[in-house]
Amino acid sequence: MIITLAWRNIWRNRRRSLLTIFAITFASFAILFQRGLATGTWELSVQHSVEMLSGYLQIQHLGYQENPSLAKNLVYPASFPELLRQTDGVVAFAPRIAADGLISYKDKSIGTMILGVHPDAERGVSRFHRQIKSGRFFTNGSIDEIVVGSTLLNNLHSKLGDTLVILAQGFDGVLGNLLFRVVGTVSMGAQEFDAGVVLMDMSAAQELLAMQNRISIIATAIDDLKRLEEIKQNLQSNIQQAGFEHTAVLTWAEVMPDLYQAMQFDHIGDYFFMGILILVVAFGILNTVLMSVTERFREFGVSLAVGMSPYRLMMIVMIESLVMVCLGILVGSGLGYAVNWYVKLNPIMLTGDFEKIYAQYGFLPQMTASTDAWIAVEVISIILIVAVCSIIYPLFRVVKLEPLKGIRHT
Repeated sequence: MIITLAWRNIWRNRRRSLLTIFAITFASFAILFQRGLATGTWELSVQHSVEMLSGYLQIQHLGYQENPSLAKNLVYPASFPELLRQTDGVVAFAPRIAADGLISYKDKSIGTMILGVHPDAERGVSRFHRQIKSGRFFTNGSIDEIVVGSTLLNNLHSKLGDTLVILAQGFDGVLGNLLFRVVGTVSMGAQEFDAGVVLMDMSAAQELLAMQNRISIIATAIDDLKRLEEIKQNLQSNIQQAGFEHTAVLTWAEVMPDLYQAMQFDHIGDYFFMGILILVVAFGILNTVLMSVTERFREFGVSLAVGMSPYRLMMIVMIESLVMVCLGILVGSGLGYAVNWYVKLNPIMLTGDFEKIYAQYGFLPQMTASTDAWIAVEVISIILIVAVCSIIYPLFRVVKLEPLKGIRHT
């Protein structure tokens, strides 16, 4: 009987109930879509950034992050790769040598970042091979071949097949230079990277920089981003137990603090927007339920006078409110999930000025959405909690209503 009365009471004022349900539907849709779009876009940006250079976890010499130099290097014995393979969660790793240098072609010279890599190892960690714009990637042991950023090659007024000179100061403090032939160009979508990177084989970098059996960092890929901190602790523990001192394991957020802070700042804006929508829902529910209760005080007074319990009246009002909330959440969440799924399959590509701004800061000019279940659970839980809090005062008015005051209410 209580459920039947509650359902009929909802549609006694059809227009007000539909407006309330529509408000909850819109808020649920907007929050779910906004959270899905923000989460999906940031996950894509993080993946793009870590695969461009840093890796999800990075092994360094202590102090290298604060002051990168060849002096803060790691000895790379044959036992180190086996230690990484035995660490749970690490699926790939790539040792690298990073240094600053000068690249020259004819009378044109430009400062550059030298990156010595193992081509085969990089396939599981970075996207260098997949971002080749022209030519090809060099193979293992190619000591005279390099791949350069596409913008850098244009700035040098050079082309594929040309021979370039790279000058750099080695680990021993001696200036060295070698001749290299350009076999390919890479375009990662980040302006600074494409205009200043030179990729060469690890053996060539060790010869140029006098870094025999030494590396700068080890970038790693993991199997689950949600286990990032757990894998970091396991890897740090295994390294310490193996006797490798003065070695630190850093997450992508520690390696790229600017990106992490930008993401946190963006999340604050997302929560502010979500808070505004939640306030709209809260006042909408409060207004609807309070008006519905107040205009029925006379009816409630008669019901109490003939023997109905105040708590049964309270249950009727509560069921009315929760049914409207659940209908709004169900429709809004369904629409939000459908739109997120569509955007995930068809990402939004940014063009024009937006593309240039994103590229300037190293972000992928693309927006996508996440369909993770936890986003829907978070949104539904928040709206339900807000709805319950919003109907507390109207329910309190019903419970405290006296039969005579209710009958006389006008």
